[in-house]
Amino acid sequence: MDAGRPPGLWETVDVNIAAPVAPDDDTIPAKPQARPLSGSVAPGTGLFDAILFDAVLFDLDGTLVDPAGGITGGIAHALQALGLPTLEPAELEKMVGPKLSDALVSIAGVPEPLVGEVIATYRAWYAGEGMAMSRVYPGIGELLTKLRAAGLQLAVATQKPEPLAHTLLTHHGLADSFDLICGSHADETLMPFEPGYRADKTGVIAAALEGLEGHASPHSTARRTIMVGDRHQDVYGARANGLDCIGVSWGFAPEGELAAAGVAEVVHSCTELGRALGLAPAGTGAVGSFGFAPARSGSD
Repeated sequence: MDAGRPPGLWETVDVNIAAPVAPDDDTIPAKPQARPLSGSVAPGTGLFDAILFDAVLFDLDGTLVDPAGGITGGIAHALQALGLPTLEPAELEKMVGPKLSDALVSIAGVPEPLVGEVIATYRAWYAGEGMAMSRVYPGIGELLTKLRAAGLQLAVATQKPEPLAHTLLTHHGLADSFDLICGSHADETLMPFEPGYRADKTGVIAAALEGLEGHASPHSTARRTIMVGDRHQDVYGARANGLDCIGVSWGFAPEGELAAAGVAEVVHSCTELGRALGLAPAGTGAVGSFGFAPARSGSD
């Protein structure tokens, strides 16, 4: 590591927080600014109904876990601690999703020489306070269990540092639901030419796809994979890797963002998300009360 650069914080911070108990029902209040696509299909009849997916990639913050101010509050704390201009809440919310180092420069206007110090201050606050504020969105745990039971491979593709993503998912009891947890490098000050650097969501998703190939059955044929996320970065990253993306309305996308990015469908509950992924409700002839629907005749 270069002498002038601070160490990756998540190589040294030890987090030990008792996980809060989150409800596991299916009521997820959508953000007021979240809207379905114009002319989108009716709930429960999504574009992907009855298609058998082999794997699902999930974004983390805003999709699986509600940061509940743990991110925006931490960034505001770090800016204030270093005497930098603070942001309005709406501007802070724009920083949930993008690569943090990039967002600090492009949204918060942090001078590049100070980015490493801001990140270190933020991560220390997040370890001590911010992570405990987060909660799993209602219904996510049950959905993951049913997808696993249906035989799908599940992975997380997040721009959080990978060790931190592991810590957060373990904190909430979700880590064992995934075959792979893929994020950015622990050292967020890495430059593009350095090993381990992943520039954006496109690179994270590419790494997740490569990792899932290592977990695939040697007898599997053509694999169908879908991305699930709440921001345009998820849609663009998926499309750059040849995937479609389902958007969730309970995350942090401003009005119209997902539609403009070309999202395939927007869902508003875990029930709708399950159906969009091919899980069928009771009474459809599928196995179990929320079993896996068969693939369309003639599909790959």
